Amino acid sequence: VQLQASGGGLVQAGGSLRLSCAASGRAVSMYAMGWFRQSPGKERELVASIRWSTGTTYYADSVKGRFTVSMDSAKNTVYLQMNGLIPEDTAVYYCAARASFYAQYGFWGQETLVTVSS
Repeated sequence: VQLQASGGGLVQAGGSLRLSCAASGRAVSMYAMGWFRQSPGKERELVASIRWSTGTTYYADSVKGRFTVSMDSAKNTVYLQMNGLIPEDTAVYYCAARASFYAQYGFWGQETLVTVSS
């Protein structure tokens, strides 16, 4: 599976961005897609995920109500709509895929930087 992430950038606090992750290869056989982020000095965290077959979503408490993960199966693309951005959302974001419930996220896209200015 190859993952191509895009959509990062600089935005003012309160603004919005949408990240995209286009998957190719064995994407349709993946169990779930996730969005992670990592900021300097912090652990990488799972921000949101979506199950490929059911659309079931998960959100970290820090982004609930502000971020929305969705997918377009026809395009093999997962999106992360980020609204109400705050400076604490500044991080490098990654999309990733896991092959099964029992597998860890083993396929990673390149980083995309999100910077939120106050």
